[in-house]
Amino acid sequence: PRDSCALSPTFISQRNLIRSSNCPPDEVRSLIDEKTFQKSRLYQLEKSNFAFYHGFFSQMITTALIFGGLPISWYLALLAAESFGYGIEDELLITSIWIVICTLFNVVIELPFDVYSTFVIEERHGFNKQTPAFFVKDNVKKLLVWTPIMIAIILLLIYIIQWGGPYFFIYAWAFVFTVILILATVYPNYIAPLFDKFTLLPEGNLRTSIEKLAASLKFPLTKLYVVEGSKRSAHSNAYLYGFFKNKRIVLFDTLLEDGLLPKSKEEEKEEKEKEEKEKEEDRKSG
Repeated sequence: PRDSCALSPTFISQRNLIRSSNCPPDEVRSLIDEKTFQKSRLYQLEKSNFAFYHGFFSQMITTALIFGGLPISWYLALLAAESFGYGIEDELLITSIWIVICTLFNVVIELPFDVYSTFVIEERHGFNKQTPAFFVKDNVKKLLVWTPIMIAIILLLIYIIQWGGPYFFIYAWAFVFTVILILATVYPNYIAPLFDKFTLLPEGNLRTSIEKLAASLKFPLTKLYVVEGSKRSAHSNAYLYGFFKNKRIVLFDTLLEDGLLPKSKEEEKEEKEKEEKEKEEDRKSG
């Protein structure tokens, strides 16, 4: 039942895409032409099909792990610890080895799906910008960065459970809550820059307009970044993060490249002058 519940949203989304019209709805007809709408629909349909089979496979793997996979992986971790002269009483060490085994297993299982999603689906629809070398380097870096962090968090949680006594769940909740807050602060400032280049948005009309909008909404904007997302994908995005009086906005550089952000008056003037110049040259040549 749980498997069917997990897959049902994907199935419903897939059915809606199949049954949807090939023409854009009246509400957005002035914003998107039929060709672009059809391309978007086919892209979402292919992603939905892929997500359905990926989700089904993941549910099968999860079921296999519950009914034998996890005990086997723990036994392998115990054997590895014993090979170094440690025993079953060294729970924290065995747990560390077990996390590494599970992480490597997950990488091997998910790698074919990641490759297909990136180099087949995204490539087919013109969104992929990654090279195979960049893809490998990026995934190795993720493995090296996140595995030690996860090991440290889980070991601390186990220690708190052992130390906490009958009220361990209160201490465990406080620890998890604290970790979430720390990661929400540390990740964008120290971890994300390990994978992508962040630069401050240069001074100009765009920056001024965003800062004025933030001020009008009483949004405590402290920094405005541009992230080099174009080396991964042609998709455009933006997000904000921060706590209290220290909020920041990050724009993907693809927003600027694709002209999805509003142009400054100077840019509009330059384009108009360029168009008039081209028209004048065409009249002379004609």
